[in-house]
Amino acid sequence: MPRPQAEEPRARREPAAARGSPDAARRLFAMSRPIAGTLAERYLAGRGILLTARERALRFHPSCYYRDLVTGETQTLPALIAAITDLERQITGLQRTYLSSGLDPNGKIGKAQVDDPRRSLGHLLGNGIWLGLEPDAPMAVMAAGEGFETMASLRTVMPALPVAAATSANHLAGLTLPLGCRRLYIAADADAAGRHGIERLSQRAGKAGIATLVLRPQFGDFNDDLRHLGLTRLAAWLGNQLAPEDARRFLPSG
Repeated sequence: MPRPQAEEPRARREPAAARGSPDAARRLFAMSRPIAGTLAERYLAGRGILLTARERALRFHPSCYYRDLVTGETQTLPALIAAITDLERQITGLQRTYLSSGLDPNGKIGKAQVDDPRRSLGHLLGNGIWLGLEPDAPMAVMAAGEGFETMASLRTVMPALPVAAATSANHLAGLTLPLGCRRLYIAADADAAGRHGIERLSQRAGKAGIATLVLRPQFGDFNDDLRHLGLTRLAAWLGNQLAPEDARRFLPSG
């Protein structure tokens, strides 16, 4: 009898990333594209947030998977993708902001009409959405807060100031601060959970020898301020809360 031919080896398939893992976050980020010219850029601009193409933490995905946690129904929606990284800029998670594909009554791109248009995945504790983080660059002064849009608004007004959005009050309390940081500005929100996060982070920073100052908005948060006051008036409001040398360094009128 003829001997059976040996089967050719099958190509090895790359193992699927576990749902919610850092690997899944990295793959989704890699499948996304820069925000320039996308719905994500229009969404941010509609909220007064103007960020340069150098902000490599931000991407856009035109059809990101969304699952309703109550009904189990699934759909795909456009989404702003924000990388959550450690201080070495290694992606540990993502935050997805699901967007509407059409204009709202004000002629702007808004969030998708779903129960929870903002979701995070991956390893979040200690990490954040960093804007202006450069590996090995000194970061003697920085700002941190809960929400991405709050911190992106501060970055719009002070584009030379590195900022981190921790995504929640609990994660703000546990944010890992860079070596060499000597002054930390913490962006306040109006709720009680936000105050808890500020107090915990301030205590940790103080033990590390880092001076902390709390920046307080006029309205609910700094994105509200940016939209209602505009860049110039918000800069003036912040100028009264920053250390004088930081006001001169970071504010556009400084």
